[in-house]
Amino acid sequence: MGMRGKDRQVDNIEFNVADIARSKAFYGQVFGWAFTDYGPTYSEFSDGRLTGGFTTGEPVRPGGPLIIVYADDLAATQRRVEAAGARISRAVFAFPGGRRFHFIDPDGYELAVWSAD
Repeated sequence: MGMRGKDRQVDNIEFNVADIARSKAFYGQVFGWAFTDYGPTYSEFSDGRLTGGFTTGEPVRPGGPLIIVYADDLAATQRRVEAAGARISRAVFAFPGGRRFHFIDPDGYELAVWSAD
């Protein structure tokens, strides 16, 4: 999530994995993805169009990756998310490059929203 995205568009997909090296080997071999490591618990991938990441910082989540949407205004987006009936599952937190929060949509899917500001 190193580059600013476009407001309210899917910007990143994050996989919680058990072994980053294994995931990099698999996706690199199968799809030819490129990787940038950001310490021992995170590696960014790029397929040439979309970026995402592999992290060991949280438990593996069966059922799919975490979809991350970019927002120019994180607070305003959180207000819209809550007003639409979603539940905040992880309060705003900082990380190298920005801040983000997680929410549960009405069907139970967890997504995240991040901002560079």
